[in-house]
Amino acid sequence: MMIKKLAIWGLTGLFFCSCATSRKIEDDRLQIRFLDEYVIDKDLKIDNTKVGGLSGIDYKDGSYYFIVDTPSDARFYQAEIKLSGNKIDTVNFKKTVMIEKTAEFFKDHTLDPEAIRFLPEENQVYISSEGSINNQKDPSVFILDESGNFKDAFKIPQHFTAQGEQKPRHNGVFEGLAQSYDGNGFWVATELPLEKDGPKPKLFPTKSFTRITYFDKDIKKATNQFAYRLDGISKIPWMYFAVNGVTELLEYKEGNFLVLERAYSAGHGSHSNTVKIFDVDTKRATNILEKESLKKASFSPARKRLVFDFKSVKDQLTDKIIDNIEGMCFGPKLENGKQSLLLISDNNFNSFGRQLTQLILMEIDFKE
Repeated sequence: MMIKKLAIWGLTGLFFCSCATSRKIEDDRLQIRFLDEYVIDKDLKIDNTKVGGLSGIDYKDGSYYFIVDTPSDARFYQAEIKLSGNKIDTVNFKKTVMIEKTAEFFKDHTLDPEAIRFLPEENQVYISSEGSINNQKDPSVFILDESGNFKDAFKIPQHFTAQGEQKPRHNGVFEGLAQSYDGNGFWVATELPLEKDGPKPKLFPTKSFTRITYFDKDIKKATNQFAYRLDGISKIPWMYFAVNGVTELLEYKEGNFLVLERAYSAGHGSHSNTVKIFDVDTKRATNILEKESLKKASFSPARKRLVFDFKSVKDQLTDKIIDNIEGMCFGPKLENGKQSLLLISDNNFNSFGRQLTQLILMEIDFKE
């Protein structure tokens, strides 16, 4: 009887899954092509630190920056990546920068770094952190100097605070971070919906809207926000845990973004992740910054188009593993003049079984 129930539930899940996830590639505005994968050694060390837990990547002036999402030894790395043709030739980690944990700010804001953006013209590093909602510690976007010393932080809207009535979800707040196309601010994406905005994604279709917020760099406050609807879960979770959320974003022209979604369904071992890239247009999206709840509110969300599904290239990846890809940045122009895109996976220091630190190289062909 149990087998029959599981079989029926599984078939039902597969039916709903087909309705809850985006499957059609829409490449009318841009096309993304996979080029190469480079797996970073899990035992690699630099400056007496183990390289792993890389949840964010950025590229500026020939150097790459990786943020490590461990609260105990919060740090970021500076590295050099040499591309040869359409391949990653070498990856050389050059420097470790420890984040100043003794700053007064971090007494009330738990360090759980998720994304990094470096502005060389300011000699400043911008980092998003999820905080710790269960421990009443707010998420944050803070600013460091190149040496890791705390400089300042943005003022976050009340609905993202740990004690806010909208109830942000633990491990589901500030994840993605992107400099605005005009350079005047930053966009910050929450991984999951606020509890009062809607449910977490399921195998069946849900109205799971996350908020993507614009912070003005000069006044360090939020001035705009749009709703983004998450895809559903793609794989049946055999161990009763599944999640899908935004892990990174990039604004490639005003109001237009690449958004990275990563889903995880427990019970599939090293093949538990589903990772997709969406092309997002906010031209008709409502500014929802002042809306307390999205469940009954009237608004227009951003429009999303699926432009790349890592499932299509899994046979070209190490052991066909699509790992926990969380970071994304524009790299240098390729030899053919097209834009490169680099992504990095967080191996969680292999604390949940075998995982890889995958550095992915891709090509973007903008058609508009």
